[in-house]
Amino acid sequence: MGLRLLRKILVPFAALVLAAAIATIAMGHTHSTTAASTPSMSPEAMQLASLASQTTKGQLAEGYQLFAAHCSFCHGTRADGTTGIAPNLQGLGAGTVDLWLSTGWMPLKTPSAQPENKVPSFSPSQIRAIAMWVASLRPGGVPLAPKLDLKSASLSTGFSLFTLNCAPCHTITGAGDALADGYHAPPLHGISAAQVWEAVRSGPQNMPIFGDRNITPSQLEDIVRYVTQKIEHPQNPGGLGLGGVGPVAEGFLGLFAGVGACLAAAYWVGDRTEREEEEDPHGHGTDHGPEGPETAPEGAHA
Repeated sequence: MGLRLLRKILVPFAALVLAAAIATIAMGHTHSTTAASTPSMSPEAMQLASLASQTTKGQLAEGYQLFAAHCSFCHGTRADGTTGIAPNLQGLGAGTVDLWLSTGWMPLKTPSAQPENKVPSFSPSQIRAIAMWVASLRPGGVPLAPKLDLKSASLSTGFSLFTLNCAPCHTITGAGDALADGYHAPPLHGISAAQVWEAVRSGPQNMPIFGDRNITPSQLEDIVRYVTQKIEHPQNPGGLGLGGVGPVAEGFLGLFAGVGACLAAAYWVGDRTEREEEEDPHGHGTDHGPEGPETAPEGAHA
């Protein structure tokens, strides 16, 4: 009787223990499989997954068609630069492509010419489609500019950083300047916050690349706020801005306008004095003394 009762108790308990052990082993195997698969994803694969979540198949197809029609002649059908005319775009990132297309630098009219700011050839949605398609070919590079919150950015810090890192080429007023070998730093007027962010991170043309170690994200926001506010909307307490090119324009204006006005005034005064002398009714070509016309000396005959 006691053995039968013990069996009724032990058999269900043993079955419960066995089921718990099997479940524990199965869960541990699933966890180890997941843990093993997660580290196997490289940063490149994770970035591709992130790009896939931001784009659609239709957008990538549109980007490929636009690139094939307008960009492949120079950059190759796979944007790898195999034509030898233009550089390889793979691995540069969507932000780099977005910058060059949104500023109108690309497409170039002449492959060997330096890019110039002009009206973009594509709409914003088309630019994004091309940029995301190029970025999908190889991960890496500069991403699209994030949404920037510039309310807390410091204008004074942005001015200091701009003076140190940007003004030597773009000038303190952002008007642009000549560089070596016929190149020049473009003006910073008429550009957006996203373009400033992408330019600093990608380093277009002769511009150096400023990474997070050179300029932190918060410092970059300071620069973006300074450029988009003070450079884009300058204050001219002295009057005319004269193109914002500095004291050179002021010197030319002072030389030609100021000195020219003085010469014109001097000519006007001289011409007026000469006419007054010619129209004097009492002159008749005779000399007048301080007390009136000179009289003939005594004894002289008329």
